Amino acid sequence: MSKQREIQGGQEDWQDKYRDMISTPLNAVKKIKPGQRVFIGTGCGQPTELVNALTARANELADVEIIQLLTKGEAPYANRKLADSFTVNSFFIGTAIRGHIQEGLGDYTPLLLSDIPRLFHSGQLPLDVVLIHVTPPDKHGQVSLGVSVDIVKSAAENGSLVIAQVNPQMPRTMGDSSLDIYDLDILVPVDMPILEREQSAPNEETLKIGEYITGLVEDDATVEFGIGRIPHAVAHFLKDKKNLGIHTELLTDSIMELVECGAVNGSRKSTDRGKVVASFSMGSKKLYEFIDNNPIVCFRPTEYVNDTHVISKQHKMVAINTALEIDLTGQVCADSLGERFYSGIGGQVDFNRGAALSKDGKAIIALQATAREGTRSRIVTHLTPGAGVVTTRGEVHYVVTEYGVAYLHGKSVHERALALISIAHPQYREQLLKEAIKAHYLRQEMTEVEGRFVVASKEMETTMLLDDGIQVRFRPVHPTDEPRMRDLHYTLSQETIYYRFMTHKTQFSHQQVQNFVYIDHRQDVAIVGTVPEAHGEDIVAVGRYYLDHKSNRAEVAFVIRDDWQNHGMGTFLFKHLVALAKRSGIAGFTAEVLRDNRRMQYIFNHCGFSVKSALEDDVYSFKIDF
Repeated sequence: MSKQREIQGGQEDWQDKYRDMISTPLNAVKKIKPGQRVFIGTGCGQPTELVNALTARANELADVEIIQLLTKGEAPYANRKLADSFTVNSFFIGTAIRGHIQEGLGDYTPLLLSDIPRLFHSGQLPLDVVLIHVTPPDKHGQVSLGVSVDIVKSAAENGSLVIAQVNPQMPRTMGDSSLDIYDLDILVPVDMPILEREQSAPNEETLKIGEYITGLVEDDATVEFGIGRIPHAVAHFLKDKKNLGIHTELLTDSIMELVECGAVNGSRKSTDRGKVVASFSMGSKKLYEFIDNNPIVCFRPTEYVNDTHVISKQHKMVAINTALEIDLTGQVCADSLGERFYSGIGGQVDFNRGAALSKDGKAIIALQATAREGTRSRIVTHLTPGAGVVTTRGEVHYVVTEYGVAYLHGKSVHERALALISIAHPQYREQLLKEAIKAHYLRQEMTEVEGRFVVASKEMETTMLLDDGIQVRFRPVHPTDEPRMRDLHYTLSQETIYYRFMTHKTQFSHQQVQNFVYIDHRQDVAIVGTVPEAHGEDIVAVGRYYLDHKSNRAEVAFVIRDDWQNHGMGTFLFKHLVALAKRSGIAGFTAEVLRDNRRMQYIFNHCGFSVKSALEDDVYSFKIDF
């Protein structure tokens, strides 16, 4: 017997058994009365035949309130001509209803996703009718909610009348996704494909963002992916990671690919070990076949998946969510474009808080640096009037654009403004700097660094693995390194300070520290060696050269923090600076080294290039030809 005939036979069996519950779509929705509140199932689990039948009754209905989370399919009830019949009230604004709500014809209820089930359970938002989409019942009389469990399960458990579109093409998902058939009131048999959602292809900017975020995701981490191009771009770069886990709202094709390539196995998860946990799925037919009766995929309701306490119990929990705009103090707008509602709060706050509370967790907000084809910066001094704050300035941690990563948590407004300006699009940095000074976010003397907010190329980055297994990241110095550079200077011993600066002075002015971090990266290059810490990173080494255009040679100098010396870091840093200089066509280095600084002399004398030196007044002058 073919699979299709098996399905049809099984369908006939259950229809015989539950004949008294079966109805056609039109007869089923005739139970809906004017003035009632009707919930419609989420995303690709939308019961389209029931929705169409309900819309067809528009002339017989009035003041029916449609409650929904996210509409993936068409929303025929969201029509200006049907405004007297249907009012849309959505917890999240998808493409199908965005225009309708922005015109003031529908409504948006801003709420944390984790709080929505309580509205249903408590009776604060009573549901008269619930329209859902399920599998045929199994031999135990259990139907599966398939691709959409999320808030649908709570709605079905609390609705006065539950009408289910029963479809053999709906995948049966494992976990806490089932309902007893006798908890349903009307069954409407259909046999039709499940709605699919094509993944948006990542563009150049989102790929860069994805690469930066990947650097924050460690092996053994558990990851949550939000909706959109950026999370898909992150997944693209995670395929070489090991033992990743998934605890997320939305399960997509890109997550399936991470499972198939072996990057995701859930073996290091603190809870739900070995399981991919999600609450709903939107993707391709291949994805639906993957989740069908798959024991490693666990679909749970929103009450569990979005519970901050549950999320926080995962060690190394990484939450990746997106934003529409962020101001220089760290306020994140994710649901509106000024006064126009655009999407929703969703699970951003739930997962951001959970990841922040997780041991070694990371809460990440990602956004492209510009909008409207580059004509508007998404990093702004003040949010657009009318914009809503989803993640507060007190809860934001990592912010990532295609120009880098800013860590804001525990930072002052001054530090936040510098960090965010530094990862804004280059064409907006000077404007943001001036506005930040005017707003008194930055000190007035910051006007002196105008024109020096330059982000160096990624080619200037490299890493070194020390003998003890610690990885040191070498990257260009950044304006936000000012406090870290100050900390480095004050941890250096008097001997190290003397060798590097040829002075016994141990105090550094604010201007001197600024001169270390504001580099144009064209004629001057400054590289810092950093190691990860709970608060972000520490600077343990600095290397710099200054180009003399007349001779096409650069003066080089570097310093290693005392407790990190004798690991070969000086030699590694010198070779990296040489590579950068040669790439820029620089002919060689010069250096001034004290007679007693034997370590530096050794590095230069054994560098493999032509080296000349001369001693005068206890100072060696080196000339190195590449």
